[in-house]
Amino acid sequence: MSDGTKTPEELLVLAKEVGLSGLSITDHDTIAAYTDAVMNQAKELDLFLGTGVELSCLHNKKESVHILGYAFDHTSGNLQAFCTKHQERRFIRNKEMITKLEKMGMPIGSDWLLDANGNPKWGIGRPHIAEKLISKGYVKDIRDAFARYIGDGKSAYVPSGSFTVEESIDVIHRAGGKAFIAHPHLIQKNRTLNALLEMDFNGIECHYGNFTADVALKWINICQEKNWLISGGSDYHGDIKPETRLGKRFVTRDIYQKIFGI
Repeated sequence: MSDGTKTPEELLVLAKEVGLSGLSITDHDTIAAYTDAVMNQAKELDLFLGTGVELSCLHNKKESVHILGYAFDHTSGNLQAFCTKHQERRFIRNKEMITKLEKMGMPIGSDWLLDANGNPKWGIGRPHIAEKLISKGYVKDIRDAFARYIGDGKSAYVPSGSFTVEESIDVIHRAGGKAFIAHPHLIQKNRTLNALLEMDFNGIECHYGNFTADVALKWINICQEKNWLISGGSDYHGDIKPETRLGKRFVTRDIYQKIFGI
């Protein structure tokens, strides 16, 4: 529902096919995947489906940090309102990127960002902009769109302003959830990492993407020292990152149960 190329329903079917027994769908800044239909489908497939989200944050007003929230009440009014604010921010960002593309001679319009009533559609992200570029013949595929125009730092890219790490942790906790530092392997500055390790997190995403199991040991040791939980994820995005398969990184049933209390 944010920056992947498969629907929540398709993800559940794929998870079953690759042999997972449980998962969490951690869209960026939205929990729209957690509908009654999706939750019921997970039960029918005999899959554990734990609530999840990946919140975009800023540390010191300038450094991008991602936080994973797990095991929250997806009906929480505070969390839903927080995600709505994120979606409003994403809508403005999408329009700014479309404007940049138009100035570069690649108009894709912006009416499709609105529903039939003229209200912003939530869950629109860069993959959807990439699909419009493909349909117009400006790029050959999604990877081409990101590599040339809308990937981080590229000519039509617009940085994402956001909320603080502390605000994000608080809203996850108030919804009864657990907050994790996402993919710490990608945090470049030690001072940023050290600051995060002093905050009120519940755990760290130790197993991540295509990184080897050896890379996870540093983060597992930190979790053990702090008595924090361990999580892991493939960072699967579908066609955007075809080299990363669903289930490429995973956690054991015991770890999953500790996170989701089952």
